[in-house]
Amino acid sequence: MEAKVSIDVLMEIVKSGGKVKTGVDVYNASGVLLLARDIFVSTLKPLEIIKQNGIGSVPVNTKLHGALVDGDGNEISLDAEGKPGPNTISVKAATPDMDCVFPVTATNEIEVRLVEIEEKRRQALQKHAAAKKCIKNVLKNIQETGGQFDYTEVEKTVLDLTEFLIVDQNPFSYLTQEIFSYDEYLYNHSINVCAIGTAVLNRFNQQFSKVVNDHIRGGGGADIYNPFAEDAVNTTGFTCYYPHEIEDISLGFFLHDIGKTIVADHVLNKKGRLTEDEFCEVKKHSYEYGERLIAKNQIRNATVKNIVCYHHAPLYATENNSYPMDVYYAKVPVYTRICKLADMYDAMTSRRCYKEAINPVNVVTRIFRSYAKKDRMLQYILHAFVKSIGIYPPGSIVFLQNGQMAYVLESNGPLVLPFTDERGNTLKYKPDPVIADIRAENNVYVVDNRKSVQSPKEVYHFLPNYLRNFLVMQN
Repeated sequence: MEAKVSIDVLMEIVKSGGKVKTGVDVYNASGVLLLARDIFVSTLKPLEIIKQNGIGSVPVNTKLHGALVDGDGNEISLDAEGKPGPNTISVKAATPDMDCVFPVTATNEIEVRLVEIEEKRRQALQKHAAAKKCIKNVLKNIQETGGQFDYTEVEKTVLDLTEFLIVDQNPFSYLTQEIFSYDEYLYNHSINVCAIGTAVLNRFNQQFSKVVNDHIRGGGGADIYNPFAEDAVNTTGFTCYYPHEIEDISLGFFLHDIGKTIVADHVLNKKGRLTEDEFCEVKKHSYEYGERLIAKNQIRNATVKNIVCYHHAPLYATENNSYPMDVYYAKVPVYTRICKLADMYDAMTSRRCYKEAINPVNVVTRIFRSYAKKDRMLQYILHAFVKSIGIYPPGSIVFLQNGQMAYVLESNGPLVLPFTDERGNTLKYKPDPVIADIRAENNVYVVDNRKSVQSPKEVYHFLPNYLRNFLVMQN
């Protein structure tokens, strides 16, 4: 059955948390498709576009799978005039597709970005699954054989991973961290450090190579104390790291924590504070156990060994709680220092059995403040880290200056999805994503840096179901 339904009625359904699917294509007077027949509408923007084109009502055809549902997924019936009423049109209940964060098709610039992000997420999920299978096999083989694993298979997996990461500049950033779950942490951590570290390494390679070339030409070089300077592009001859070196470094990032397979699980996953002896045991995972596994598998790659053994070494002269301490910080390779920052970031933004995840915004700020202006080379690395991760990393929870809380979909902008109203109440409808750019004129959607969420768990109960489902699907 088909009935004409007022756009205003459809907008009210969406505002109250419901969803709409017409079952027929909607075109404007020029023949431009405004809404495809099989798209579930859960945000106001598509309906607003239809209304702006002078269309006051659209057909809803239930025979062609058109549907109107409320916020609880219940059928909404319409009378003969297309208004909500009892015992008239029967419509189908909601399907999982209706609770997607990302649109299926794009009708504006922001939605185009969202579709691109979703495609990157899809590819990243596939690569992540393959990499997880590989690292699982590595750790399982080490435990079953007393230390042996298939290094050739790891090289093949990481090469494929690196090619993907270099092209897209860490598309894994669009996958949420272990915010609400700590299952399989060690597997995910190995992949995340590889992805984050490779992204930072690529950024550093571009920036530092340009600085050196500027000095060779007699220029002044970049301002290394400005972490928000424009991206550097290497346009001349010097290159710090070449592709085959980056592949070796990414391999080291992937294997950086293999020594933890020798540390007892009850120590690694202890919920309380570690004793001094237990902490000493954990520290051995790098410079002792990791080195032992490198030697046992006859891995002669010095880059991999440096990362495995020294990714907890000091980054500046007086840094505490680093190990081994007999290593002079200035002799720790740049790529190993990058691994340490990537390792810290992922560990702090992940949930563990003994701690909650920290909001990524707070982690970036904390790391930057801890290492800023401590050492000149470290400053270049830190600059690349901040630019790669972003001030507002995807997956962060932020406050907006109008009082709303929002989930960061992309750091560029940042592009955020509000999920509460100005009073902190969970929205009953899914809003359109917005760019929270302070530079945009009259933009009320601006991040409020005076307020922050320390732990994502603090706001979990505020998240609407579609956002909870999105997070759970990735963990």
